[in-house]
Amino acid sequence: MNAASILRDTLRDARLRRGLDAALAGLPWAAMVGVAAWRFSGVIAAIIVVLVAVAAIAAFALHRARRLDHHWLVRELDARRPDMEDSADLLFAQAGSLLALPRLQLARLQQRIETARMPDLRPRWSAKAIATGFGVAAVAIAALLLWPARPPASFDEVVAAIGGTEAKPTQTRLLEQQLRIVPPAYTRLPAREEATLDAKAPQGTRLQWTLRFAPQPGAAELVYHDGRSVALTREGDVWHGSDVLTRSALYRIVLHDAPPLTPAVRHRLDAIADRPPTLRVIEPDRSLSLMKPGQRGWALTFEAGDDYGLAANARLRIMLAQGSGENITFREQTVAVRGSGGATQKRYVQRVDLSALGYAVGDDLIVQLRVEDNRSPSPQSANSASLILRWPPDLGNESTGLEGMVKKVMPAYFRSQRQIIIDAETLLKQKRKLDAAQYTERSDGIGVDQRILRLRYGQFLGEEAEGGPKPPPTSDEQGDTAHAEEGAAADADHDHAPAADSQAFGQETSVLEEYGHTHDHAEAATLLDPETRTTLKAALDQMWQSELNLRQGHPELALPYAYKALGFIKQVQQATRIYLARVGTELPPIDESRRMGGDRAGLARRDDALVAATAADPTLANLWRALDEAPAASAAGATDVDFAVLERWLREHPSQLADPLAFIAVMETLRADPACVPCRRELRALLWPLLPRPASTVPRRDDGGAAGRRYLDALREERAR
Repeated sequence: MNAASILRDTLRDARLRRGLDAALAGLPWAAMVGVAAWRFSGVIAAIIVVLVAVAAIAAFALHRARRLDHHWLVRELDARRPDMEDSADLLFAQAGSLLALPRLQLARLQQRIETARMPDLRPRWSAKAIATGFGVAAVAIAALLLWPARPPASFDEVVAAIGGTEAKPTQTRLLEQQLRIVPPAYTRLPAREEATLDAKAPQGTRLQWTLRFAPQPGAAELVYHDGRSVALTREGDVWHGSDVLTRSALYRIVLHDAPPLTPAVRHRLDAIADRPPTLRVIEPDRSLSLMKPGQRGWALTFEAGDDYGLAANARLRIMLAQGSGENITFREQTVAVRGSGGATQKRYVQRVDLSALGYAVGDDLIVQLRVEDNRSPSPQSANSASLILRWPPDLGNESTGLEGMVKKVMPAYFRSQRQIIIDAETLLKQKRKLDAAQYTERSDGIGVDQRILRLRYGQFLGEEAEGGPKPPPTSDEQGDTAHAEEGAAADADHDHAPAADSQAFGQETSVLEEYGHTHDHAEAATLLDPETRTTLKAALDQMWQSELNLRQGHPELALPYAYKALGFIKQVQQATRIYLARVGTELPPIDESRRMGGDRAGLARRDDALVAATAADPTLANLWRALDEAPAASAAGATDVDFAVLERWLREHPSQLADPLAFIAVMETLRADPACVPCRRELRALLWPLLPRPASTVPRRDDGGAAGRRYLDALREERAR
C-alpha cells in the first residue's frame, strides 16, 4: 500500500470516530425530548420531534467529522512521528512545484510511511459526556413516564398563560374513552374493553362507557340515530353510561353547557343476531323407509349445531298412525334424547323399540326431533324433517274392485330389479372363490328371479301367464318337469279356471279377467296409458335378454340388459296416474249455431298505441336522479334531496337493506354538508342496487328481408283490388 492510501485511510478512520462520538453524545437527549413530546402531545408530535432531533444530531456529527482535514493530519503527524522531521506538509504538496531538495525529502517521508507502522490518530471517545447524557436521559424518561398525563395546551392557553389571563376554551376535547363490552351469559364470551367507541357484539350485550372531557360540560348524553338517548352520569372527572345493545345503531356524544366536541364523530354499534340452531338428519338417509323383515328397532341419528350453544336435551316426537280408510287412529308421545359432543355441536342417537310401541302391519311411524339453543330468556328451536317408517299392508287382503276412473301406478314390484343387479354384481366379485358348477347354479338362481319379475310385469301388458311365480328347479331333469308344469298352468289360466293364488297378485285386472277375455287385445288388457305401456314393453325385452344370459351362467353379459331394464322401470315410475281403457269422458255435442257469434263489446282494438308502464314505487328512482352530481347546485351549497322521503322509505322497507346504518351515516353527513360531492356519490351507489329492474323492451319484428317485403307488398295489392 502506498503512502497516499495510508494517509487517506487514517483520515477516514479519524473522521468516523469523531462523528460516532458526537452522535452517541446527542442521542440520549433526542430520546428524552421524544418521550416528553409523546407524553404531553401524542404520538404524531413525538415522531416529528424525534425525526427533527435525529436530523440535527446527524448534521452536528457530520460537521464535527469534517473539521478533521489535511491540516489536522499534518499537525498530528508532526507531533506523533519524529521521523517526519516537521515536514509532513510535503506529503500533501504538488510534486511538480517542488525543487530538488524538497522532492528528495518527500520521497524519504513516503518511504518512511510505507515501511513504518502508522500510529493510531483517531480521537478518543468522549466517555464522560456520553455516560452523563445516557444517565440524565434515563432519569428524565423515567420521570416523564411516571408523571401524570396532562392535556396538550392549545395556542389560546399558551397566549393566556403568557398574558397572565385565563383563556376561554372554544372546543371540548375527549381526553379518555373506554367502552366495556359484557356479552350475555349464555354466549359464554368473555367481557372485553375497547379503546374505541365503535363495537360489534352479540345482541343483548351490556355496553358501559367511560369518558373524560376537557373542559367539563354541564351534562352529557349519547344520542342514537333513531332518537333514543342515554344520559351520562358524572363521578369526579369521569362520565359513565350504560345501555343494552338490542339492535344496530349509530350514536354521537352530545354535550350541554360546554363548547362543541372536537372531533364530532358518529360511532357505530353492530348487533350480531343469535342464529337459530341447525339440524341435519344423518340416519336414515331418506324421509320414507320401509319396514324390513325381522326388524325390531329403528335407528335414528341427528346432528345439530348452534353459534353459541345447544340445550342439553332434545325432544323426539313419535307419532304412530294405525288403521286404514276412515278408521285411522293416532298415538303421540315425546321422548327426551341426550346429545353427545361439544357445546355448539351435538349428535343425537336414538333407537326406537318398535315392539314396545305396538307397531304392526299397515302402520306408519312418524318421528321428528326438536332442539333448542341456550339463549335466555327465549330459546330458539329447530325441527328436523319428518321421518316415516312404513310397514306395507298385506296385498292379499286388499280390495280388488275398481274404485274410480283414476288409479295409482303400479304396486310395489318396481323395486326388485335393482336387487337382481346387486346379486349379479356380487356374484361376479365372488367368481374366483366359487367353482364352475356352483357359480353356474347361483347365476341360474338369479335368472329365475329375473324370470319371476318379468312375468309379474308382463301381467300389466295382458301377456299370457307362463306359470306361477314360483321359481323352477335348476337341474336339467327337474327343469323338464317344471316346463311341463308351466305349460299345464298356462293352459289352465287360458281356460280362466279360478286359481288359488291368482288373487294375490294383479288385483287391478281381476274384474276384467273374470268377465272378459282380456288377453286377446293387449290394449284392452291394461290400465296403462300407451306411452307407459311402450316403456314397460321395452323393459320386458331387456329382462328377456338378462334372463337368457343369467340362465346360461353369464352374469357379466346380463348386467347391461338389467341396467337398461331398470332405467325403463324408473321411467314407468314417473307416471303418477293411469287411466282405465275403453272408458272415456262423454262431452256434450257442440252447438254449431253458436259458433262465431260471440259478443265483442269492450274488446280493445289491436292497433291501439302502447302505453308506457310506470314504476310501482318511483321514490328511489326520483332520489337517485336527484343525487346526480350537479356542479352548480353543489357549489352553491344547496341540495334538492328530500331526506324525509328517504327516511320514510327506509323505515317501511327494512328487509331490502343489507346495511341500513350505512344509509343513515351517509345521509347525516350529506345533510350536514350539502356540497359534499363524494357523499352524493356514495349515497347514489347505495341506492343503485335497490332500484327496480326496468322491464325488457318489445323487440322489433324482423321484416323478412327482400323476400318478406315483396310478400307484404303483394298482400297489400291483393287487398286493394
